[in-house]
Amino acid sequence: MSIPWLATNLLAGFLLPPLSLILLIGTGLILLFWRHQTAGRLLIGLGLAGLWLLSLPVVADLLLDSLKPPALDLNGKEADAIVILGAGRQRNAAEYGGDVPSRFTLERLRYGARLAHRFRKPVLVTGGAPEGGQAEARVMAEVLSSDYGIKARWVEDRALNTRDNARYAADTLAQAHIRRIYLVTHAWHLARAVPVFQAAGLQVVPAGTGYAHITDGTPLDYMPHARALLESEVAIHEWIGVYWYKLLS
Repeated sequence: MSIPWLATNLLAGFLLPPLSLILLIGTGLILLFWRHQTAGRLLIGLGLAGLWLLSLPVVADLLLDSLKPPALDLNGKEADAIVILGAGRQRNAAEYGGDVPSRFTLERLRYGARLAHRFRKPVLVTGGAPEGGQAEARVMAEVLSSDYGIKARWVEDRALNTRDNARYAADTLAQAHIRRIYLVTHAWHLARAVPVFQAAGLQVVPAGTGYAHITDGTPLDYMPHARALLESEVAIHEWIGVYWYKLLS
């Protein structure tokens, strides 16, 4: 397991919901026990309010939409290759007898395969193995071939994060004299991914997936839901990543 990757994700866990909100509430309870009534109640109230708000589908939808650029009408002439970013894998899936793509990775693979069939462009998949075991890119290449009939031309299996994805993909594609790419990832990830790929020297055409709204305009949108809390966590994680990469640039 990569120590830097583990440290980064541990830090993210403390900053993101639900752990950050649980810690806020827990701190408030400790302050109440120490008879700091006002501060304790304030922290508990903030924690509960945050947990409620971030669990609302309407709030999660707004947070994700704040990251998404407009969807482009692609025609196949804008770029010379398709780069699909990994987003994790499920290890030792019993029904498949091995590792399989995570939900987010599979959604990206599906859209990348669609573009590959439409435009007949070569595909690069990128994703390493920060937790050890088989690299994400290897799993992605297997699924592209077996499920979608697409053979990835390049399998970049060293990247541990989005910046690595950009750097290693640019190095690989430079050997084929390719600079213009369709960048396939989730629409909410493009705000973080596009700048680092451009900084790596690539001309990027955003090819986002996952533009569908969570909410459908019913009273249920204002009722807490675990799925909405997950989507809020994803959005906050991306916003933190956007500003962190700006600090590093």
